[in-house]
Amino acid sequence: MSFDISKFPVLAQANTPEELRKLPQGLLPQVSDELRQFLLQSVGISSGHFASGLGTVELTVALHYVYNTPFDRLVWDVGHQAYPHKILTDRRERMHTIRQKNGLHPFPWREESQYDTFSVGHSGTSVSAALAMAVAAEKEAEGRKVVAVIGDGAMTGGMVFEAMNHAGDLHKDMLVVLNDNEMSISENVGALNNHLAQLMSGRFYTTIRENSKKVLKGMPVIKEMAKRTEEHLKGMVVPATLFEELGFNYIGPIDGHDVDSLVETLRNMRNLKGPQMLHIMTKKGRGYEPAEKDPIGWHAVPKFDPSQFKKPATKPGLPTFSQVFGKWLCDVAAQDDKLMAITPAMREGSGMVEFSQRFPTQYFDAAIAEQHAVTLGAGFACEGLKPVVAIYSTFLQRGYDQLIHDVALQRLPVLFAIDRGGIVGADGPTHQGAFDLSFMRCIPNMVIMAPSDENECRQMLYTGYCYQDGPTAVRYPRGSATGAEQVEQMTALPIGKGLIKRQGKKIAMVNFGTTLAATLEAAEQLDATVADMRFVKPLDVDLLVELANDHDVIVSVEENAVLGGAGSGVLETLQKMRIVKPVLLIGLPDEFIKHGSPDEITAELQLDAAGILAQVRAFIA
Repeated sequence: MSFDISKFPVLAQANTPEELRKLPQGLLPQVSDELRQFLLQSVGISSGHFASGLGTVELTVALHYVYNTPFDRLVWDVGHQAYPHKILTDRRERMHTIRQKNGLHPFPWREESQYDTFSVGHSGTSVSAALAMAVAAEKEAEGRKVVAVIGDGAMTGGMVFEAMNHAGDLHKDMLVVLNDNEMSISENVGALNNHLAQLMSGRFYTTIRENSKKVLKGMPVIKEMAKRTEEHLKGMVVPATLFEELGFNYIGPIDGHDVDSLVETLRNMRNLKGPQMLHIMTKKGRGYEPAEKDPIGWHAVPKFDPSQFKKPATKPGLPTFSQVFGKWLCDVAAQDDKLMAITPAMREGSGMVEFSQRFPTQYFDAAIAEQHAVTLGAGFACEGLKPVVAIYSTFLQRGYDQLIHDVALQRLPVLFAIDRGGIVGADGPTHQGAFDLSFMRCIPNMVIMAPSDENECRQMLYTGYCYQDGPTAVRYPRGSATGAEQVEQMTALPIGKGLIKRQGKKIAMVNFGTTLAATLEAAEQLDATVADMRFVKPLDVDLLVELANDHDVIVSVEENAVLGGAGSGVLETLQKMRIVKPVLLIGLPDEFIKHGSPDEITAELQLDAAGILAQVRAFIA
């Protein structure tokens, strides 16, 4: 599907940054307005990330207008805000395919466009990548410029400050744009402040500033007094001290929706030497009232009609696993004030909104700082409290050392509620939870559980909460649960014990997690035995030996990478018991899983009932 581009007469002339730079600067406000309207309509058709992109329209236009992209490097952090960038970089006609199978990638992706200089998905990577590109640019000596765009939320991550500290030390020419998208623009943003930013970024100011440093270098007392005077004066207008101490020349904040001021300031900053920080203030959801009022709710949207100013009504359905977790959390906290719930900035996604409101003194949002979140849980456990770390599978990857060194090594009873395990769909390879069973299974002292339905999830969470001999993990998928009845009574399960779900002949299928329904369906056609293993670690050795002795073939099924996953544990157990038996491992292949709907990906990877049946028949043939 393509849009009638005649409705966007100026935007039609700017399909690439090269075309955009040929337009007179006076047309940039109209380009911005049309770009915002195009974004509204395209996301309405495709679904996808929404509020963040609306807030970066003017910034995107200004950056591509001033910088010679793609020769100059533009690095986006995370990429939720990069939809306007995709529209201006020769992908306008394909925007309706974003996040869909074989369509545009949901984030900047190097394989997709020369304008996407760094593939992203998780926050906090842009400054490190940009610094490396700035070093390379100096080595090439061809005049290449480097810009990183990072949001204020991502600035909470330690990796960002590590990179900024290094950048200040190396003193390479680069610009970091801090996109501060709080709910409203601060009072100190306006015409006066925009003018001040242009002055501070101009050649006259920077020449005086640098020459003054040289003159005062040999006069320590006067130098210190001048420095303090500068800090006090600047402190009245800008929050510069922290960034200046890291070695950055700080400018701002300025209105991120005034495209003319952005262009003039960026022009001034383009040729400044050393690391630069431009602080802009924007509004998430800018130009679309519902998204401005509720930027979190409109962060990502399904297909909708922008003219209706509301999301489409959703039919009541099954609870999600995240909601199952959220209810369990509230139920336990009502009985135990030692529960401490931790999330790295994923309150809504992890189903913790109600909990945060009902139990605020037991709720801790560690911000986008997964390493800190994990070790915070370890510290709580040291003091006899009962920490529950709610974290996405791919975000736990970022706290892996802390999981090993701070939690498992000390055998601390921290419960990890791992959301988004397995295939997540449209967010693509950066968010598919493909590796958690593999990377946790090799850690000593870990107990790992994979529920097959929502009731099992509830009971496993309670099991992990009660377990005091080390860390536990309950790993569950994104999206709706199975429809199983949730038993209110919480009962701790026996550690490392599975269940036979179907008795058959010759073939024994051992299942881990929510692939159980598909496994049972395939087993009906094969007349196979099915075991819900429930525990990935420790495995139910007695059950495995019994199944191996009574059947000709063993099949393991999981929604995790086959390499090192639960099925590998089955093979290791049989080898240890000296049982020789044909074993088929069904799971995710040794590749990064691309984006598309979960159903499409599951079918393509043969993890649905038909695919499992076909794989088993091919194996036994």
